[in-house]
Amino acid sequence: MLFAIKHDRDQNCPTVSRGWAVAGAVGLCLTLGACDEASQRVDGIAREGAKGVVTETIATRFPQVPKELITPFTDCIIDNADAYEVRVFAKSAVMGVDDTTVATIRSVLARPETTRCLSQNSGGLTGAFG
Repeated sequence: MLFAIKHDRDQNCPTVSRGWAVAGAVGLCLTLGACDEASQRVDGIAREGAKGVVTETIATRFPQVPKELITPFTDCIIDNADAYEVRVFAKSAVMGVDDTTVATIRSVLARPETTRCLSQNSGGLTGAFG
C-alpha cells in the first residue's frame, strides 16, 4: 500500500498523508476489482464445466424429467447453485456421479428461485421433480 507516514510534532503522533492514503485506497479498490473479476471468470468456467455432470445426472437419475427439458433443468440448476455446490459438481466430473451429486441437485431444485427458472424455461411443465 502507498501510505506516507509523517510524525506530527504538535500532536506527538504519526499521521498518514491524505494524498497517499487516497492513492492507496484507489489502488486497493482496483486490485480488489481485478480479483473480483478473476473470481467471476473462474466461477463461470466452473459452472460451464459442471453442466455436463448435471446433465448426465438429470438424464440418468431423474427419469421423470422429459428428455426435452434436460437442458432447461441443467441451466436452472447451474444458475442457482452456489459456489460450494458448483465444487460438488466439479468433483463429480472427476470422481463420478454419486449420492452427493444427486442430493445437491435435489437441494438446488427445491429452491423457489430454481422453480421459477424452470417455470419460465420449460413451459410450466416442471411438476414435482426431485
